[in-house]
Amino acid sequence: MAEQLLNYVNGEWRRSAADRFLEVSNPATAEVLATVPISPVSEVDEAARLALAAFPAWRRTPATARIQQLFKLKALMEEHFEDLSRSITLENGKVLDDARGEMRRAIENVEVACGIPTMMMGDFAEDVARGVDEYMIRQPVGVAALICPFNFPGMIPFWYLPYALATGNTVIVKPSERCPITLQKAFQLLEQVGFPKGVVNLVNGGADTVNALLDHPAISAVTFVGSTPVARHIYARASANGKRVQAQGGAKNPVILLPDADVALTTSIVTDSAFGNAGQRCLAASLAITVGEADKIFVPALAEAAAARLVGNGLERGVQMGPVISPQSKARIEGLIQKGLDEGGKLVLDGRGASIAGGENGYFLRPTLLSDLPVGGTIAKTELFGPVLGMMRVDSVEEAIQLVNSGEYGNMACVFTSSGAAARKFRYEADAGNIGINIGVAAPMAFFPFSGWKNSFFGTLHAQGKHAVEFFTQTKVVVERWLGEWARKF
Repeated sequence: MAEQLLNYVNGEWRRSAADRFLEVSNPATAEVLATVPISPVSEVDEAARLALAAFPAWRRTPATARIQQLFKLKALMEEHFEDLSRSITLENGKVLDDARGEMRRAIENVEVACGIPTMMMGDFAEDVARGVDEYMIRQPVGVAALICPFNFPGMIPFWYLPYALATGNTVIVKPSERCPITLQKAFQLLEQVGFPKGVVNLVNGGADTVNALLDHPAISAVTFVGSTPVARHIYARASANGKRVQAQGGAKNPVILLPDADVALTTSIVTDSAFGNAGQRCLAASLAITVGEADKIFVPALAEAAAARLVGNGLERGVQMGPVISPQSKARIEGLIQKGLDEGGKLVLDGRGASIAGGENGYFLRPTLLSDLPVGGTIAKTELFGPVLGMMRVDSVEEAIQLVNSGEYGNMACVFTSSGAAARKFRYEADAGNIGINIGVAAPMAFFPFSGWKNSFFGTLHAQGKHAVEFFTQTKVVVERWLGEWARKF
C-alpha cells in the first residue's frame, strides 16, 4: 500500500482528516509512489492560526540567530543532496542531473538568505530638520503562504522559504499535489534543524486548500508559481483580501537565431533549453525565430540534435530527457501538435507515439520540431509545457524583436549572435524580464530576482535575492527628536 503523506504543523507530523486523496505517480513508470491528502479548510485554518501565534517570538529572535538555523539547513541539504535529487526524478520524471542542478539552486538560495543581517538593513538620515533624525527599518510582514508548482518541487519553494524565515516571518508551504514527496523530505530536514513550533508548516491539498490560504485573515503574504490563468486568480483573490502577492505565470519563451551565431554551440544550447525537463520549465525555449538565412542552417541542425536525444527513465545513465508529468499532459501536448499542423505548420520531427523500452506505461513524448508556423497560430502563442519547439522565419532583427514583443508573455527571451550591436539592441528592446545573450536558459542566480513581465508575472517584487527580502518585509519610517539640555542648544 502506498505511503500516505503527512502535514507538518506546529512542529509535528500530522495525518490529515481529509476524505479525499490523490495518487502520486512516477511519470516514467506510472507506479504509485504515495497518496497525498486534499486537506480540508479546517486544517488550513489551524495551521494559519498556529503560524500567527508563533510569529511574535520568531520576529523577536535576532536575525543573527535566525540565520544559524539556515546554516544548519544548508548543511543538512548538502548531506541529503542525492536523496533529494533522486526524489525529484522519481516524482517529476526529469533526469537526475537536472534534479541535481535544481537542488543546487535551492541550496544557493539558502546561502544567499544567510546574509539577511546585511540585506535587511534600513537607512538613516541625521538632521533632516534641526535636531530631528529620520530612519527607515524593515520588519517582517507576518505569516507567508507559499504555493508551489510540480515542475521544480525542490527548487522553487526555496526561492521564498529561506528569505521569509530569515526576515522573521512564519511560513505555510502548500506543495504541488502532483509532486509533494520532495518537500516531505525537505521538511524532515527542517524538523531536524529545530525551528520553533509553528514557524515552518506544510499543508498538502488542492484548489480548495489554496483558496483557503488566499482567504485566511492570518496570512499576510502569498507566493505562487504556475500557469497564467491560475496566477491571475491567485493575485486577484489574495490581493482583494489585502495580502501582498507575487504570482509567477506562464511563458512562451522565444529565442532569436541569427546567421552569424556559432552553429554547434547554439544548436546544443537551444536543444537543451527546449527539451530539458521535457520542456516543463518556465524558462524553456519554445519558439525559435530564425533571421534571414539562419533557417537553412538551424532547422536541420536542431532536428538532428533533437532526434539524437536519448529519452527514457531519468534515473538511467545517459538519459537526456524524461517523461511529461501525466497522461493528461501528454494528450494535451499531442493535441496541440496536431493543431499546429492543421494551421499550416510543417512537421520536421514528430515525437508522438513514443515507445520507450521499460517505460511502456510512462508518459513519454520524444522531441518534436515544427517549422513555418503562422504568426498568431496556436503553437506560436500557446505555452505547451512539453518537448515541442516551434520555428518561424523573419527577415531582420527588427522584425524578430517586434515578433517577440507582440506576445502576451514576458518571462524570457534570448538571442544567439556574434554581433555585439545586435545583442545590445535585443537586450535593450526585448520585452521580457529575463534576457539571454547566447544563453538558452536565462535563469538568474539566487542574488538576482527571477524577473517576469506582462502575463508571465502578477505583482511588483519577484522571487530571490533583494526582491525577496523586500517582499517579506514592510518598511517603517521613524522621525525622531530628543528633548534635553544638549538638544536645546540647537
